[in-house]
Amino acid sequence: MVARLLIIDDSATMRAIIREAVAHDPRIRLVAEAADPIEARDKIRKHSPDVLTLDIEMPRMDGLSFLDRLMRLRPLPVVMISGDSPRGSSAAIEALARGAVDCIGKPDKSCRRPFDGLGDRILAAARAQVRVRDPNLKTVPSFSTTRFRWNGRYVLIGASTGGVEALEILLSGIPADGPPIVISQHMPETMLERFATRLDARIAPRMRIAREGELILPGNVYLAPGGGDDLVIGAGTPPHCRLRKAELSHGHSPSVEAMFASAFHMANDIVAVMLSGMGRDGALAMAELRRSGARCLAQDAASSVIFGMPGAVLSSGAAEAAVPINRMSQAILELTGSVSGEMLPL
Repeated sequence: MVARLLIIDDSATMRAIIREAVAHDPRIRLVAEAADPIEARDKIRKHSPDVLTLDIEMPRMDGLSFLDRLMRLRPLPVVMISGDSPRGSSAAIEALARGAVDCIGKPDKSCRRPFDGLGDRILAAARAQVRVRDPNLKTVPSFSTTRFRWNGRYVLIGASTGGVEALEILLSGIPADGPPIVISQHMPETMLERFATRLDARIAPRMRIAREGELILPGNVYLAPGGGDDLVIGAGTPPHCRLRKAELSHGHSPSVEAMFASAFHMANDIVAVMLSGMGRDGALAMAELRRSGARCLAQDAASSVIFGMPGAVLSSGAAEAAVPINRMSQAILELTGSVSGEMLPL
C-alpha cells in the first residue's frame, strides 16, 4: 500500500519538517499541503488523501473543530500533531477521543531526528478503520440501581492505537464497586496523566496512575504510568502494583506483554482483555494466561480502529471470544461477578 498524505499545518516550517520526514519513504506519497482547515477542505476533495496530519492549533478553525466536522461528514484517518505542553497533551487526548487515530508531539529545536518513525505511524493510520461517529457505539448496558458482587477475579487490559475511545466506552459500563482493573495503554507519560484525569471525571470507579506498592482493590482502575516503566502485578493477597524498568525486548512501554506475564501465578483469577492497537504486544503472554486458566477476551474487528493486537490474539486462539466494545463491560462483569439491578434498554 502507498498511502496518499495531506499535511495540514499553519506553520510552513512544520510542514517542511513533516515533508522531509516522509520524503524518502516509498510507502508514502505526499499529495498536498494546506495552511489551515479551510484550505484543506478543497484539497481533500481534489486529491482524495488516505491519511492526514493535522495541527491542533491553527487560525480560522482549530484542529479539534475540523476533526469533528471531518469525522461527521467524510471520515479519514488523522494523525494529530500537538505540542508537549499540558494544554497540548489535553488537546491530544481530546482528539484521540473524538476519532483521531494517533497523536504525535512536535519536536523541539534540539531534536536531531524530528518525527523519527513518522512514516510507520502514518502508514498504520492509513490502514485504520475510521467511520462516521456512531452514537450507538458508545451505548453500553446500564442499570437503574446496581450492586456488584465481586467473585475475586482481576481484570487486565492492554490497548494501543484506538484505545482511548475504546477504554472510555468500556469503563463507562463499570459500576463504582466494580472489579479491580489494571490497564497498560501505549501512550507518552505526559498524555497518560491527562488521560487518567479525564477518565476519572467520566467514570464511576476511581481512576488514577498506578503507584509502586499500591494494593489492587475493587472499585479502582490503575493505569500504567509509562515513562520507561512497565506496570506489573506483584504477588500477595491482595496483589499490588509494581513498577518495573521496561525491557527493550518488549518493544513498548508500558508493555502489555510484561503486565500479562506478571500475572501467570494467579491466572485462574484473571480476566485478560485486548483492545484496539497496532502490532502483537501481549499476544504471547495472553496465550499462556489462557492455557493456565485465565478468561481472555478481545475487541472485535468491527469496533476496533486497528485490529492488530486483538486480531493477533483471536487468530492464535489466545483470546476465546471477540466482543464489540459496547458489550465489553457487560462481558467483563459477567466473568468477574454479578450485578443486581434493573437493566435499562439500549
